[in-house]
Amino acid sequence: MKDSRFHCCATCIHFEVQKGDDGVRHFCSRLGYETKPDYRFNCWKPKENVQKLIEKEKKKQ
Repeated sequence: MKDSRFHCCATCIHFEVQKGDDGVRHFCSRLGYETKPDYRFNCWKPKENVQKLIEKEKKKQ
């Protein structure tokens, strides 16, 4: 997939927010470690709603 303005961990299907007694953690279930919402990795797979926004944007071009 071509680089997108939507490309970041927070929009990926593997991104999880885990709330615990020690606070909130942002975690990548695919990579298996903590991440930040604005990080970018090549394994990015957008969530369904983000994919729809990307397709909509492509049609406008």
